[in-house]
Amino acid sequence: MALAKAINESLRRALESDPKVLIMGEDVGKLGGVFRVTDGLQKDFGESRVIDTPLAESGIVGTAIGLALRGYRPVVEIQFDGFVFPAYDQIVTQLAKMHARSLGKVKLPVVVRIPYGGGIGAVEHHSESPEALFAHVSGLKVVSPSNASDAYWMMQQAIQSDDPVIFFEPKRRYWDKAEVNTEAIPGPLHKAQVVREGTDLTLVAYGPMVKLCQEVAAAAAEEGKSLEVLDLRSISPLDFDSVQASVEKTRRLVVVHEAPVFLGSGAEIAARITERCFYHLEAPVLRVGGYHAPYPPARLEEEYLPGLDRVLDAVDRALAY
Repeated sequence: MALAKAINESLRRALESDPKVLIMGEDVGKLGGVFRVTDGLQKDFGESRVIDTPLAESGIVGTAIGLALRGYRPVVEIQFDGFVFPAYDQIVTQLAKMHARSLGKVKLPVVVRIPYGGGIGAVEHHSESPEALFAHVSGLKVVSPSNASDAYWMMQQAIQSDDPVIFFEPKRRYWDKAEVNTEAIPGPLHKAQVVREGTDLTLVAYGPMVKLCQEVAAAAAEEGKSLEVLDLRSISPLDFDSVQASVEKTRRLVVVHEAPVFLGSGAEIAARITERCFYHLEAPVLRVGGYHAPYPPARLEEEYLPGLDRVLDAVDRALAY
């Protein structure tokens, strides 16, 4: 099934299995969401379980916090990545802090769904990648699936978590299809996965860039280069052990994400792996990502976003050492 459909089916399963699960957001009900991710859920579960809210992100998250305090498990949708900032205060000063502030007595099982990233030709504030801002905040879990199977199971695990989870959905991958086994036993939510084995260099990515890195590895293979592709899946906490294990094997690392390279998630990965793998590395850890500039108009976004050639150039530079 498509990634968007997998999330829909996962939300449906959660609504069926737990009457305390609620879905809230702008146009999530009658319209089924801008990307139709919640299509049909209000029809089947009613307006008291799948709630169309006012256009007020701070109010949406604030209401979800109150509901969570009363025992509910709200799943809120922020319609687009750039719309999350009116709710940023509620997320980082209330949602993320309540567990610590109450000395562990209060839990806030809230999932904040955020379609993110570019590649769909959208207008301003519709193509941003703010994941590093949330990963920096202790008390939040930050995850991003790259395929339909992970989207289905990671959403289940996020809803079942007693801690708040920021769930970044790669909107340009909504229509990518993959096999989904809804009866499988999923692995840990915050465990990275090797999606392609290799020996010469490790490519680390998450969300929308995993597919690109697989394409890069396939192109490099035609030139006799063996690249390993690691899907992080979780940005906070981050599975450094899996990254380290891969780098100790390949001895080179390139980190790829859509977000700006400057102070992005790749910076933390590069620093940690340099510390952990200093005597294994045969080249500096390189990063490929967006530029430190506002996201451009749609006609220029292909110049802004990392593409095959930009990642292959980083691979060549790392292999040249």
